[in-house]
Parts: sequence; structure tokens; C-alpha cells
Amino acid sequence: MQTKEKLEQYLSRCMDSACDFAEIFEEFEENEMISTLDQKVEKAERQIISGLGVRLYRGVQSVYGYTNEMTDEAILPLIDDLRAAIAEKAEDGAEDAAPAEKKPVVLTRVEYETRHPVKTDYRKVPLQEKAALVFRAEKAAKESDERIVKTTGKLLNVREEVQVSNSEGRLISDVRVRTRMMLDAYAKEGNIFMSGGDRPGGGMGLEFFEKTTPEEIGKEAARSALVKLRAKDCPSGRMPVVIDNAFGGVIFHEACGHALEATGVAKNQSVFAGKKGQQIAAPCVSAMDDGTIPNAWGSQNIDDEGNFQQSRLLIKDGILQSYMIDRLNGRRMGEASTGSGRRQNYKYEPTSRMSNTFICAGKDSFESLFEGIEKGLYAKKMGGGSVNPQTGEFNFAVDEGYLIENGKISYPVKGAALIGNGAEILMNIDKVSSNLSRGQGMCGSMSGSIPTDVGQPAIRVSAITVGGTANE
Repeated sequence: MQTKEKLEQYLSRCMDSACDFAEIFEEFEENEMISTLDQKVEKAERQIISGLGVRLYRGVQSVYGYTNEMTDEAILPLIDDLRAAIAEKAEDGAEDAAPAEKKPVVLTRVEYETRHPVKTDYRKVPLQEKAALVFRAEKAAKESDERIVKTTGKLLNVREEVQVSNSEGRLISDVRVRTRMMLDAYAKEGNIFMSGGDRPGGGMGLEFFEKTTPEEIGKEAARSALVKLRAKDCPSGRMPVVIDNAFGGVIFHEACGHALEATGVAKNQSVFAGKKGQQIAAPCVSAMDDGTIPNAWGSQNIDDEGNFQQSRLLIKDGILQSYMIDRLNGRRMGEASTGSGRRQNYKYEPTSRMSNTFICAGKDSFESLFEGIEKGLYAKKMGGGSVNPQTGEFNFAVDEGYLIENGKISYPVKGAALIGNGAEILMNIDKVSSNLSRGQGMCGSMSGSIPTDVGQPAIRVSAITVGGTANE
């Protein structure tokens, strides 16, 4: 990382231009991925990502550049290129003139206590011991049933150091550690071949696997695969749907969460733009984006603009309370940052992104969600999908689903998909249980791929279009 004195020199040079704000983001990341097949290591990869990004603002315009060479010979020409680019924007006359009188930047380091302590640094653990964690998960999957004929696993470990400084005099650092196991089990019966998986992770060291054991991960992957062996084609039509907790929250994340990011809201390209204080969901729905949860997969001490992460109440009793806002889009909206500026790495300019986003626990029992449903779908595990944040329209596959008949969970189904509109779904939620849980994933957007938690308790949607493969 650059010294305080060097950063002051760089930032002062940035500010000797037409800009009104400058920021430098530095990163040094080490990560490793161990990949296995049937309890044998197939590949072990280690990667280092190191570089620096510089951003200049003028009003609501910005320019950004980066380099992986941390020397004056690389950084000073980069700054000069950006100064020239921001000057061109000033000549366009699109913004008011930047302040004429500017003083050299003086930085003050911000100290704080981490919310995310690490007990077991993966870098100090031998490779064979880390591989053994995956082997334990694969062994548990294989031993759960003779129909499990194949297993594949991955163990991801990441340690990232970042330092953010800006022309307002702020200098702050963060260390981010994550671990995640991804286990897939393959079941075969006759000519039917199905897979199931589990992919838990956390913002901590290898101590994660003391609470969530590899054996539990392996057994869950095997259970999911075995259920699918007896699945029947799913009927289609509009029907009530119960969506389970944890990764079931991916629908809220994709169909609603992205539409609450300032990236779209500031440009009026979101279905929820201009609706703060209005009812956008059923009264039983409240939702959070909380980047402060200790050791959560999507948590950070600070965002990638150097602001402390926050706990953001997005929806309360169905009423829209706030958006997720980064610094630049906050300027466009006339609102302060909510600590939501995130990026994949130094090669990306940050924008507003989610952290740990979830529907809050309700008061209904899990069993009550099925009451009164003559025919419906229980989506126990969600898969991938697509969404248009401007309209909220989405299409999501159901990875593990069951038919609901006469208020009871019936047989497992395959080929199910949920099709709808995020704004409509929020209004159609009529029951929210108390079993809140979160699942882990990677979220892609214009500032790259970042770790996020999605979550919810089990919820009931009174009506949603279900796509299926059954001939009726």
C-alpha cells in the first residue's frame, strides 16, 4: 500500500485540475481455489490481484482509471490522463465550474475495531489439511446412499486488503477474509442421473467449518440429488407458491433488490424510482440490506469508497424507506451515501450494490403457509434466473420443488420456473414465517462480481405464474 505522504501527493495533483473530488482505491488480494473429484485433488490454484484505481468527480460526471504498477512512473501519467479527461468534461459546459481555490490534500487516518475477526488464517494451514475438509464433505455424501455415484468439490479462500483515500482528507483501510465450500453430489438410479449441491460460506477464516461442518454440507448435497431422482414433471399455471428460506431470497435480491440500488434509481431506470414513502409491498413485508452482520459473506467494515458499512432498512411494513446509495449517484439524487459503494476489484469503478439483503422474519408459522392451498408449488431451493431491473420482470428456475395438494407437501417436481414481476410479487406476499436464514452467492452488475448474502424466512405468494413441463 502507498504511504500517507505519497497519497497526499497524488491526491493534491488530482485536485490541481477541473475536478471537485478525487479518490484513490488500493487493493492487494490473495485467493486460492482447491478443486476435487471423488476425494482426489484435481487442481489447486493461487492468485494475487494487486493494483490501484483513481477517480475524479466534477459535479455528477466522473472519470476513472487504474494500474497494476504501483510506481510514480505509472501512477502520475494515469492521474494526468484523468485530469485531461475531466477538463474535457468541464469544457463541454455540462457542469458548473469547480472551486477555483484548492489547497494541498492532508490525510487523516481513520481507526476502528473490526466487526469480522478471523481465528484461522487459511494461509497458515497446509494445503493437504484444506483439501481434507472437502474430502470429508465428499465422503459424507457418498456414504449417505449407494446411489451417490460421483462428487465434486471446491474450497475457496480469499484475503483482501484495501485502502481508500480521498480529497476530503479521509484515509481508511480494511482487511476482508472469506471462505466458501461448494459441493455437488450426483445420484444415479436406472437411466436417471441427477445432481444436488450446497454452497455455504462466510466472511471469516477456516473456523467457519467448525459450526457448518463439511459432513453437513455433503449430506445436504446428497439429499437434494436423491430427491430429484423421484421428481415428476411440474404442472404449469397461476397458483399459490411457498418459497423457502435462505437462498429463496434470491428472488427478492434479483427482482427487487437491484431495483432499489441508486445505480438505476438515480437515472429513473427503476420501477421503484420516486416511490420512497409509498407502499410497494404487502404490510407483512419488511426488508433490510445489512453490511454490518459480523462475519457474514457479504459484510465489510467499510465499503469500497471508504465509508463505514451500514444496516439499511429498505422496506418497513410494506412502505419503501430508503435506497442503497453510492457517492456519485447520491450526488445525482441529492442524498448522502448509505455506504453501498462496492466493486469487484480495482479495475472497476464502484457503484451502489447490495451486501446482505433479506426479507425480515415474520410472525406466521411455517406450517400455516400451506393452509388452504388446494394446488400450489413449494419452492424449497431456488436456482438461477434473469431479471430486468427497469421493469422488475423475472424468470427463475426452481432447483428443488414439490407440489402442494390440499394443504400438504406432496411429491417432488422438476422443470419448474417462477415467472412474474418483482413489484407484483411484493404485493402478493400474504404470509411471512419466522425462520429467517441466509444463503451465499456472487452478484454481478456493472461494477463486477461481488459476494452477497440473500435471505428470507419462508414466504407465501398468493398467486404467481409457474412454468412447468407436465402435459395437462
